[in-house]
Amino acid sequence: MNPIFPSLEWLQALDEKLNNDARYAEIAKKWEGDIVIVIEPQGNLRERRVFYLDLWHGKCRGVAELGSAAEKNAVFVLTAAYENIKHILTGKLDPMQAMLTRKLSVKGNLAVMMRSVPTVLDFVRCAREITTEIV
Repeated sequence: MNPIFPSLEWLQALDEKLNNDARYAEIAKKWEGDIVIVIEPQGNLRERRVFYLDLWHGKCRGVAELGSAAEKNAVFVLTAAYENIKHILTGKLDPMQAMLTRKLSVKGNLAVMMRSVPTVLDFVRCAREITTEIV
């Protein structure tokens, strides 16, 4: 059974998936930058969750659940309401469309993110593959 999203167990499963996925390793080999993902409470999610991923050259060098985004000076901070993240993870919302329509807010160099669309999409593919149970 896969861990329930959003949980620390889910984040750890994503860490493992990213580090063992040959396709992600190849596509993301030039990516340099850590990410904080802020999931705002909505629907079944009652409290904010903040996840940190240290992504570097196709590997994840570590993950953590944070109390707030300010705990890490990440290159990117992604913020979205729970339902929008859920729709991205279930394939109902394209991640790039979510960014462009501000359903997913991005703090950081958007030009870098846009130049790295294949990496972003494959990161989401990995997240989708481990996400079967959602709060």
